[in-house]
Amino acid sequence: MADDGLNTGLLLYIPYRWLENRVIEALDRAGYGDITAAQMKIVQRIGPDGTRLTELAEQAQVTKQTAGFLVDQLVKAGWVERVPDPTDKRARLVRISARGQEALPIAAAAVAEVEAEWEAHLGKRQMAQLRQVLSRLREITDPYA
Repeated sequence: MADDGLNTGLLLYIPYRWLENRVIEALDRAGYGDITAAQMKIVQRIGPDGTRLTELAEQAQVTKQTAGFLVDQLVKAGWVERVPDPTDKRARLVRISARGQEALPIAAAAVAEVEAEWEAHLGKRQMAQLRQVLSRLREITDPYA
């Protein structure tokens, strides 16, 4: 095993980016090729009942303006919709649309395929250890856990 001198953050990012690209490729093959990695970062954070734009921006670690721009693009493409917030009539929620819901199983299947490849490469034990270690690391790195 070679240590290329890469920092741990980059070693975490490279496999994530690979997985993200595989999801985008799978969506493209299935006719959902109009979503970008930046837009996916927003879609991934939308809760089952919808999420406010400010929360999406915070969780995606982008400005509210950037999140708004990405959501506008997603609305135009039919991935999401803006709906009234039932808890505050002045607020709006971003919710995954019917088209977006159709694409979710395709994305999930691509993730499962990549994880199966990783497990085949690492073995069951190391894959389980990797997930355990990353879950522990999430305890101190993910304020939304």
